[in-house]
Amino acid sequence: MAFFVAFGVCLVALAVALNTIWIVEKWQQIVPLLLGVFVFAAIITGLVLNTIFLVREIRRNERQDAFVNAVTHELKTPVTSIRLHLETLKARDGSIPDAKRLEFYDVMLDDSDRLLQTIEQVLRAGLEHRASGHRERVNLRALAAECVELTRTRRHLSDQQLQLVPLDIDEHRPEAMGDPGELRSALLNLLDNAVKYSGDEVHVQVFAARVGDWAVVKVKDRGSGLPHGEATRIFKRFYRVPGALTQRIKGTGLGLFIVHNTAKQHGGRAFAESDGLGRGSTFTLELPAILSIPGAATPPEQDPI
Repeated sequence: MAFFVAFGVCLVALAVALNTIWIVEKWQQIVPLLLGVFVFAAIITGLVLNTIFLVREIRRNERQDAFVNAVTHELKTPVTSIRLHLETLKARDGSIPDAKRLEFYDVMLDDSDRLLQTIEQVLRAGLEHRASGHRERVNLRALAAECVELTRTRRHLSDQQLQLVPLDIDEHRPEAMGDPGELRSALLNLLDNAVKYSGDEVHVQVFAARVGDWAVVKVKDRGSGLPHGEATRIFKRFYRVPGALTQRIKGTGLGLFIVHNTAKQHGGRAFAESDGLGRGSTFTLELPAILSIPGAATPPEQDPI
């Protein structure tokens, strides 16, 4: 990318120099002077647009290469683990204690869940333009409780490490029209993201309530946080925040993209907030709530992703 940027800058500098010489030589001739200025503007515009296009394509290719490497790892690791445990069970059939055998089964089930989750992410990201036509009344708080319990089981977390904050007023339940499967996938991705980037000390809180005309789910963690300017970029497909921490934590770069796309398809939005690196993050999913009094929902003031 540095080569193309330098090459583009050199071409622009050369064009400026040639145009300056042209103006100096032809300043008394109006028609050649105007023609030269017009051609110069066209050349500069073409060079700038071409350089921008090349830089974007290079960045896109880099993200796709990183995605392929991440998916390869996410697919290969659980398959290798399952195969190893199956070979052990087969080679030592009858000599493995029942407790150890059950432990092997649990590990293989966990690896199968991880493999299935990766496959579902790839499929959902590849079919983002096909919105599901299925809609039904969904209680986001009940769905969030289900996802919290499932994430605790998968990640072996306690109630204190991952908790759903109780509501003071039960009648203000966050209900929305949507596809339960897609919304469940979005919430699981938010929880998985919060747990992964929390480090060794996991403390994730989930809030689910109705706020005005919106059914809102917030996932708040005390993890690595987000650098300035990354709160909107992380919802792009294949994008991962640059840095050593991201390189250590495996991922496909699709989870938050699926969250954003699901919110958009349901008429809502998803956004992130963070005070900076090391200060944790809050991810919010907002959907139009089912109201008892008919009326059009008006989005909050914050700009959508």
